[in-house]
Amino acid sequence: MKQGAATIFLQLRKHVKLPPGQAIRLRDVARVLTDSRLESALLDMILKQPREQDGNLVLIDMLLIIERIQERIPDIHVEYIGEPQVLVEMVSTGKKPLLLLFIIVWLLLFFGSALTIMNFHADVSMQAVQVRIVEMITGERDEHPYLFQGAYSIGIGFGMVVFFNHLFKKKWNEEPTPLEVEMYLYQENLNQFVISEEYKKMHKAGGREEEKR
Repeated sequence: MKQGAATIFLQLRKHVKLPPGQAIRLRDVARVLTDSRLESALLDMILKQPREQDGNLVLIDMLLIIERIQERIPDIHVEYIGEPQVLVEMVSTGKKPLLLLFIIVWLLLFFGSALTIMNFHADVSMQAVQVRIVEMITGERDEHPYLFQGAYSIGIGFGMVVFFNHLFKKKWNEEPTPLEVEMYLYQENLNQFVISEEYKKMHKAGGREEEKR
């Protein structure tokens, strides 16, 4: 590092969504901390112009960013914090979900969940258990304890609301729901897989270029 050279601090985001065909700029993928005179110019710097053959996922790593920055400001010193790469996803915006598709998916999930619960209860002979519980409480045998079964069904629904910490758009507290945690872990694993595959493609492309030389 040269004496008196400017320093730029970068923190890459993990996952970024941009409209298809939009140029990827430094401001889109990173937080930047440097001299105010340099910051505005660096934030608008184009890192890559996505092409159709790149698909909808583009990997931007720190080596590419440092290369672009030093092309513009040769003497600058780059320090990065956190992840050394960011995954850019090209997605179309403004498209509203179809109401008919939403209703079909909702019905599939509703009846699928209901059948799953009923099949589970049939496997463990839940009706016989409920009849026995009512007989133990009341002293009388009732082959169809509808009152107990109704209360049990309401309890299942209430328990699911408490467990998932979510009712429509209402959350009881700021803790993430089990579904949100699972979706987060799934997205993290998916990102790591995509990043690994993108690096393999980059290495193959680099190898072909070396062979041509």
